Amino acid sequence: MALLGGCWTPEVLWSLSEGPRRFSELRRDNPFISAKVMTTRLRDLEQRGVLTRHVMPTSPPTVEYELTSLGQELLPAIRSIVEVGSRLLLRDSSD
Repeated sequence: MALLGGCWTPEVLWSLSEGPRRFSELRRDNPFISAKVMTTRLRDLEQRGVLTRHVMPTSPPTVEYELTSLGQELLPAIRSIVEVGSRLLLRDSSD
């Protein structure tokens, strides 16, 4: 729970749920996360073994992030949170 409770962690993991993403794509998916916070969150998740960071030999270097098998195991929990949140939004909008 401490991992998923981290600031912006579920959003980052959700963005990576459909496959590898570059830093700029993650920023586009999550425009309210500052670049500094995104970098910090990605480093933390990499250290915890939740995602991997691949540096491509391009000029300038391109970096891609991808969920590890451990990161993939977290997706059902995040999916459940998204589903409950959607139901709550629908319920609140029908009032």
